[in-house]
Order: sequence, then C-alpha cells, then structure tokens
Amino acid sequence: MTIAIKNAAIIACLGMFCSGVFAQALPGVQLKNLDGESINTRQLLTEGQPTLICFWATWCSPCKRELNNYAELYEDWQDETGVNIVAVSIDDQRSIRRVAPYVNSVLWDYDVLLDPNKDFARAMQVVNVPHTFLVNGDGEVVWQHNNYSDGDEEEVYEQLLKLAE
Repeated sequence: MTIAIKNAAIIACLGMFCSGVFAQALPGVQLKNLDGESINTRQLLTEGQPTLICFWATWCSPCKRELNNYAELYEDWQDETGVNIVAVSIDDQRSIRRVAPYVNSVLWDYDVLLDPNKDFARAMQVVNVPHTFLVNGDGEVVWQHNNYSDGDEEEVYEQLLKLAE
C-alpha cells in the first residue's frame, strides 16, 4: 500500500470520527428528581432537540457559577435552539440534603436530578465536576466540556447553534 493510500485511509477514518459516527449514546440510568420521582436518563431526550446535561455538586463553586450563568441565558437558548438543560447533582448521601434548598434559592428553570451513587456519572465517565455534555436529538453525545470558566457559555452556545443548523 502506498503512503498516499495510507494517508487517505487515515484521513477518511478521522473524518468519520470527527463527524460523530462514533458518538457515544446516552446511557439509560434510573435517577430521582427533587420530588423523589424516578426518571430514566433516556427520558431526558426531547426528540429532535438538543439536551445539555451538566454534572455538578453543591460544594463545587465553578459548577454553581456555570449553572447560574446558563440560567440567565436559558430562555434565549431554548427559543433559538430548542435546548433542554438538565443539572445532575453528584452530591452524596451526606450533602444531598443541600441540593433542593440551593436550587430553590436560585430558581433554575431546568430539571435537576440526583445521582448520589454516581451511577450516571460513572456511565458517562465523569471524573470531576463540572462536566457538561451536549446530546443531539438522536441521543448521541456530540460534545463535552470539563471544568468551567466565565465565558465558557459562549462555546456552549456555538455548539448549540451547530446542532440547530
């Protein structure tokens, strides 16, 4: 095989990888919402619309900054892209009692789910928070971002617009 053919094969494979052919499918894990209702994570998907899944914890300052900044933009993002945001708390049994009071104090308009055993976080290979995943309307993870700095919401918005095209 010539070098040109090898290079063409490598480029083709990279193109398939970058285009999402190998995108991770959203796993189905049972979690509870703040009302104690059981929710399968596959139910988070709105057919044809993107879903932004944000793993966070009450003890994580960057997580709270990220989700508070998203809250300010959420209505506009929904109007423009149809996105649904879901905040998944990884607070454990000792700190989980802080989740509802915090969420009620900041008035987030998006769903909050509890993952105290980190089953969903493990399935999504979350090592530390904040960790954000963008899932397309077909249930495939197409983008992810770990950590948060003020202004990262601009990158999220750009990714949302790409999906809306």
